Amino acid sequence: MHYPTSPTSPTSRRDLIKTASAALILARAPSAHAQEATRRFEPRPEGWRTFEVTTTVQLRESKGKAVVWLPVPSINTAWQRTQDSSWSGNGSDMHLAADGDTGARILVATFDAATAQPTIVLTHRVQTQNRFVDWSQRATAPADPADLRRWIQPSALITTDGIVRKVATQIVAGARSDREKVQRIYDWVIVSTYREPKVRGCGVGDIKTMLETGNLSGKCADINALFVGLCRAVGVPARDIYGIRLVPSAFGYRELGGNPASLKGAQHCRAEVYLKAHGWVAMDPADVTKVMRQETPEWIKDAGHPLVAPVRKALFGSWEGNWMAYNSASNVILPGATQGKLAFFMYPQAQTDAGARDPYDPDSFSYQITAREVSS
Repeated sequence: MHYPTSPTSPTSRRDLIKTASAALILARAPSAHAQEATRRFEPRPEGWRTFEVTTTVQLRESKGKAVVWLPVPSINTAWQRTQDSSWSGNGSDMHLAADGDTGARILVATFDAATAQPTIVLTHRVQTQNRFVDWSQRATAPADPADLRRWIQPSALITTDGIVRKVATQIVAGARSDREKVQRIYDWVIVSTYREPKVRGCGVGDIKTMLETGNLSGKCADINALFVGLCRAVGVPARDIYGIRLVPSAFGYRELGGNPASLKGAQHCRAEVYLKAHGWVAMDPADVTKVMRQETPEWIKDAGHPLVAPVRKALFGSWEGNWMAYNSASNVILPGATQGKLAFFMYPQAQTDAGARDPYDPDSFSYQITAREVSS
């Protein structure tokens, strides 16, 4: 399988697409060994689990006035129920707000200049469960057409025209249904992109630049954004959902879980698409690439590998309930922030008179996130 680096010419980009398409055809037929392993990762509905998730912020060496913004879960669905949120701290004002365009919920904490160490503790209580689509059943509840139209629109970084549309159109050429289109895009993303552990945080998600440069490496906010953008470009509603892993995976995959004692760096975005026959369906090609790159010391470059095949199959339509979603918002405006819009909002954010804190450096920021499973 070919893993691209940084071709920049139009010819290189065309070769990239052709190579990826050829790899896609080969990857559709996993080995017999891989097929034997398909039961190793099959999230099925098994009931609700209840978690308390706590984010503690203590701004180090704060100078002057300070503001902290923390994501608050705004998701209530058949796979997540947000029960309540509470907070405490030494801020002069602490209140819930919402981004006016996206509805993302935000805890805003303001601290006076005299506050020696601005501190806030935010606790969520949520219930999650495994999510799984029964492909033999059809969706019964109709979707809101206006909502579906929203999720085929481009955002600042998830564009749908130009090279994004050209690549998407080539991938789905001849597909007879929206499900087949999505399956082709899902497979293409898995065999054409790769996870790059050196990328900071969850990545940027600038999919136009990824395709124009041919550098298809990144993390979840890059790889799943590319998947979402390609789906939107061919008329399939799709969105990223931004959240955090809470506890280890029940299926033995080290990279698909979180350490509840310290969830720094456990942020992860998933994706979902709307299929006419099935409604909103879970997707996560980025986690397939994570297993390929990081589950073992050796980089697995075969998408049909017996360790990868079960994940690849399952994450087209399901995901494990060891993860909490915050929102599906993009282009988020934080109330009172001097910075511009955020491409996505799943990390703590803060600013002081000295400037914005680095959300990808929790120890210097500083913040800690923990989770514990409790009785419902």
